[in-house]
Amino acid sequence: MSRWLCILLLACATTAQAAPQAANPDDMDRFITDKGLLTRLEDVSHKVADRAHTVADQASSLVVNAMGFLGVPYKRGGSSAETGFDCSGFVRAMYEQTVGLLLPRRADQQAAATQVIDKKELQPGDLVFFNTMRRNFSHVGIYVGDNKFIHAPRSGAQIRVEDMGVAYWARRFNGARRVAGTADGDTAQAK
Repeated sequence: MSRWLCILLLACATTAQAAPQAANPDDMDRFITDKGLLTRLEDVSHKVADRAHTVADQASSLVVNAMGFLGVPYKRGGSSAETGFDCSGFVRAMYEQTVGLLLPRRADQQAAATQVIDKKELQPGDLVFFNTMRRNFSHVGIYVGDNKFIHAPRSGAQIRVEDMGVAYWARRFNGARRVAGTADGDTAQAK
């Protein structure tokens, strides 16, 4: 997406230098039409809008799909609704089922394979990591919005939504990550 923005800015800057001194608005309109600048701008804006809608739809589907697993029991090493999930198995299954991306199996590997973002930039579908076992990135969940995340918490518990503002989670927050699409060349594998 940023590549298109750079191309657009470069085209505008180049055109601005090459543009004749227009005596009136009609001359400028004719120049823009002759150079096809308006058509190029429309093409770029449609591509950017299409990509934004695709990303938003995937994030929405991911969160809706994850919510369908509320109440499924935690199981260490678990990776299915039938057997139960651990935190990283749950995240991996949601991304594979909904987006078609196969993330690494462990939470720390998922953190390493995804794009670092600031907590203020969190959007539904992003990953949130916590230090729950005295090591970084030992727990992972999926951000659902409104400072909440869904996850498989621990043995004896079930998949549930938690508030990141609760003292336990706030103290253990380790970072936020975004899973980039395979077209962007990230390290997640296409299914």
